[in-house]
Amino acid sequence: MKRMVMVALAAAAAVLPAAQGFAFDGDELYPGEKALYEKALEEGMAVSFDTGPTWANWGAQFKAFKARYPGVELVYNDLGSGATVVALDKARNRPQADTAYYFAGSAVDAAEKDLTAPFQPINFDKLPEAFREATGKWFTIHTLNVAFLVNTKLVDKVPESWADLLKPEYKNAVVYLDPRSTGQGQVVTFAAAFANGGDMDTVDPGIDYLAKLQGAGSVLRVVGTTPYAQFLKGEIPIYIGYENDGLKAKYKDGMSDVAVVIPKEASAAAPYAISLVKNGPNPNAGQLWLNYIMTDVGQATFADGFVRPAVPGVALPAEVAEKLPAAPQIKPVDVVKAKALKAHIDESWAAKVLANP
Repeated sequence: MKRMVMVALAAAAAVLPAAQGFAFDGDELYPGEKALYEKALEEGMAVSFDTGPTWANWGAQFKAFKARYPGVELVYNDLGSGATVVALDKARNRPQADTAYYFAGSAVDAAEKDLTAPFQPINFDKLPEAFREATGKWFTIHTLNVAFLVNTKLVDKVPESWADLLKPEYKNAVVYLDPRSTGQGQVVTFAAAFANGGDMDTVDPGIDYLAKLQGAGSVLRVVGTTPYAQFLKGEIPIYIGYENDGLKAKYKDGMSDVAVVIPKEASAAAPYAISLVKNGPNPNAGQLWLNYIMTDVGQATFADGFVRPAVPGVALPAEVAEKLPAAPQIKPVDVVKAKALKAHIDESWAAKVLANP
């Protein structure tokens, strides 16, 4: 992997123009933007780990960043959250990355391993406390939110609440991911807890609800990998998954007969975070990149890819806001507390749900 990154860096450096001017003549997006751009130009590139262009609208972010900041090339890879932490750790003595993106649980791991540097970008202080490490060693840039993805060809009445799913009309209709082996399954458990009187310190109401769902006969199956392909094929009536998958199915993958419902009692927001890598080779370009994606412009670009901005109150274009309507019942998952509760969730879910066939 190291050789591949170095080859990519050399190729990027070869195409950099000798001199650049500002791409923007108007107001700065934040104080000091142009000064930081000048420093980033001296470095010439930013290396962005785990930002595959087809995920979360990163491709559009790359395009917009390079249009605004000509002369600062972006080099990226697509490793996966856990693998990104491993790659950073292996290269800690000679870091190859400037920034790293991952599920926030992996961001916590990276910070604990002293692989990330404190950096507080624009809008950092607007983030909920659960969405950021206090000094800026990681911070959330967008969320994935638990929703009911409903195939309306298979389901006559679209459920609006967790209580609805317990009704006899939804027998053998529901699929969700196993919380013992998947992060999404853990987030679903917290969403069910939030909806039934629980919180980040009291997750048992969520496990009890999932046991009731099993006992009511509503669960078709619990799976260990994301069943998106099966959902697209029409094999799943109701998938308790992430909102963006339902919107992607509806607006990108041609599945017009799908309803995406944020349950009315409550839902959970899974944070996806990014960090400035400690001792990265291009710290100014890395900061320029992180600042850009945390501006209102960058945050709105994420929304155009069907993931919700982490910064509250970002104005969205009308056509995007229609697809991501306000949902104040969505509550943030605190990944530090979630990590501490994982073993309890694993054991309690197995004892209560699997024992209730």
